[in-house]
Amino acid sequence: MIEELKPKTQAVSKEQVWSAWKHIRKGGKGMGIDQVSIREIDANPRKHLYPLWNRLASGSYFPPPVKEVPIPKGEGKVRMLGIPKLLSYYMYYS
Repeated sequence: MIEELKPKTQAVSKEQVWSAWKHIRKGGKGMGIDQVSIREIDANPRKHLYPLWNRLASGSYFPPPVKEVPIPKGEGKVRMLGIPKLLSYYMYYS
């Protein structure tokens, strides 16, 4: 059954978005599914993070499904790893 999408009522501050970005920035050098690099976002964070905060704060942002990536395991088995697409989704669809 598909649930109806409803906006969240919890407030999201600019500081929370900035803190999340700093956490993401520490962790990697790669690109998201949208091929936007951390360096590109870092060069102009206002262009990317302000609209994201605005959508989060207004309740108009709905996260996409998690991307599944197969991870090879022993004996030819595969395990699926879920990768969230928060920033990737925003930059692709905005």
